[in-house]
Amino acid sequence: MATCLRFALAATVSILPLAAKSQEAGVTQLDTINVEGRGGNGTSGTPGVATSDGYVAKTTRTATKTDLPVHETPATINTVTAKQLQDRNPQNLQEALAYTPGVRGGAFGFDPRYDSFFVRGVDITYTGVFRDGLRQFNSPNGLFRLEPYGLESISILKGPASAIYGASASAGIIDLISKRPTDYKFGEVEVQGGSFERKQGNFDFGGPLNEEGGVSYRITALFRDAETGLGKAVKDDRAFIAPSITFKPSDKTKLTVLAEFMDATTGGSAAYNNNYGLLFDKHGKPIFGPDVDGDGNPDQLTGSYGANRHFGADARYNDFNQKQGRIGYEFEHEFNDRVSVRQNLRYSGLNTDQEYSFFDDFGGFSNGLVKERNRAFGVDSYLKTRFDTGPASHTLLTGVDVGHLTYNSQQGVGPYLAPPAEPLFMDPALTTFNRQTQTITGVYAQDEIKLDRWRLVIGGRHDWLESKFGQEFADVKKNGDPKVAKSTLYEDEGQFTGRAALSYVAPNGFTPYASYGTSFNANSGTVVNASVAKPTKGETAEAGLKYDVPGYNASINGSVFWLKQVDGVIFDVDSTGLNRQIQLDFRSRGFELDATASLANGLNLIASYSYTDTKILKLSQFTEGNEISGIPKHAFAVWAGYDFKSGPARGLSLGAGVRYTGQNFGDNLNRSVISNEARAFVDAKASYDFEYVAPKLKGVSLQVNASNLFDTVKQVCTSGYCYYDEGRKVIASVKYRW
Repeated sequence: MATCLRFALAATVSILPLAAKSQEAGVTQLDTINVEGRGGNGTSGTPGVATSDGYVAKTTRTATKTDLPVHETPATINTVTAKQLQDRNPQNLQEALAYTPGVRGGAFGFDPRYDSFFVRGVDITYTGVFRDGLRQFNSPNGLFRLEPYGLESISILKGPASAIYGASASAGIIDLISKRPTDYKFGEVEVQGGSFERKQGNFDFGGPLNEEGGVSYRITALFRDAETGLGKAVKDDRAFIAPSITFKPSDKTKLTVLAEFMDATTGGSAAYNNNYGLLFDKHGKPIFGPDVDGDGNPDQLTGSYGANRHFGADARYNDFNQKQGRIGYEFEHEFNDRVSVRQNLRYSGLNTDQEYSFFDDFGGFSNGLVKERNRAFGVDSYLKTRFDTGPASHTLLTGVDVGHLTYNSQQGVGPYLAPPAEPLFMDPALTTFNRQTQTITGVYAQDEIKLDRWRLVIGGRHDWLESKFGQEFADVKKNGDPKVAKSTLYEDEGQFTGRAALSYVAPNGFTPYASYGTSFNANSGTVVNASVAKPTKGETAEAGLKYDVPGYNASINGSVFWLKQVDGVIFDVDSTGLNRQIQLDFRSRGFELDATASLANGLNLIASYSYTDTKILKLSQFTEGNEISGIPKHAFAVWAGYDFKSGPARGLSLGAGVRYTGQNFGDNLNRSVISNEARAFVDAKASYDFEYVAPKLKGVSLQVNASNLFDTVKQVCTSGYCYYDEGRKVIASVKYRW
């Protein structure tokens, strides 16, 4: 059965205040900047969760679940700060991560249905996304979608995180930090318009509810009516609201309740027709596979292959409606200066109703329907204890967390109707019924040790996984109808994972570090032979160097990595055109460079380069030793912005960026006939605060963002199927803040 129903049918994401210096463990450090909200200088963050200054991250709880500064942490951490989100105005997670080194978005072309991406060659779409420190559980066709307007920041932790987070990929995790209540009153309203009939309104406001400040709130909301480059067939409609409230009865106790609901509609299929019939083997015979003549070797292919400009779906049967919600809390209490407890809890639910349709180049029609219901629960509780052993200071975490996922999926495919038969724009009978439950329970411990300039993080965890998968088939499901087939598969597995990482915080701004860790990752759904997908196991080694430029709000980082996964998950298009989940052993290695800065003169900068070399170790005789499809060896991105702080242009802000993706293969056979050529995309931004020309307009601003400014649209192939890049998109907004 298809486990990832992408439905790629072939036939059927120096203003550094020179603060007072402090001496700690013999290291001269700049004090941590703990500023909440967004000020005129771009400072932002939620103290105790994440803080930043402009484009430069200062602290994040994601890496260690403590408040160790980013510069000292022995791991690669990339952060998309609030200032970056504000300047680039991304519309989904792929766009938000577009300037992050080692992150590959757009491998499946323009597809607004899912936030799909790779990190260091590993697809972590299903298993690597966390929300406020808790895993975001996804099912085969039930993936939570992100609304960037609801985020404070995004933390990307590279390397294995299983030692403290449990089931997660060896490449790392992406932690989405939600907006939270503030201790001051604020508000903003915004109206947007732009490409593809876009009409949108936002608001975000909050603050204390009483004079004592013990209770504060925040409400963030967005409403959008829009199409896409594919017109009404692929909509971009959305209604989103995220209320939150914080209770702080004392300086020692804090409870924040976070909730969210989103109702979104897009296209059930965003695929174009693909040409297969013009492929021939070396004997001139038309083929649909790698080895038609049966000699045990892949045939040499000639002829055309790939997407044509005939969009396959029909607006009359192509809606993908998704309703998702979550509610939970973050609780923390300090017993004293040495001992504190934290607990994060969340319940989430997701309902998807996906219609998809297909017209081939000859006028033939088919359609399908998927209804999926996803319910998940997660709770993470840990005790943080600080103590000393001689000259070494320790921060010990001991915790337990539990995650549970249940999903039900119903699928049906209508008949293929050749012309002159009229297409049927009606729901087909649901004939396949899947249900799976997974429960993951883990206990963990981590010791964060500071000794003079050394930082050592060492941790271990044991997870217990229990999974039950059931599947039923029927010609038509009606009351009393017999089932054609029924099967139930069980799986129980446990795994120990660990991490050890060491850094040295030199007094000149440099921090070299090294780490090694293992990972364990539970996968939902089945693979092509209808067996339950096995958990993925992996290991990663990494070494790097961080440099906080003395006297400037700027950082430069470099790292080299090696990782290996056993039973890793990728997707591959089969002969029916469905993108199905398969498992393989592979390794990835490479290096990354990045720099971020927000300087006193108004300059903001992001620059990154990544080299990623993947190799399939075990899949089939035709693919072993090949590269994983869709992953470029070379990629770089540069974004530069300038905020005018004085003179006649004061209040004006300009920015532009370039994203480059190198050549890569379009399938795991690494056939040159469907390889993807290198390409570059240009983005731009301009904004103006009107208070500098009319004081009565204080708080009013205009901003225009353009992605893919020069409308670069090329074919992009992944897993044996071909798509097209998203074209130019321009969004203009008027905002009022108070």
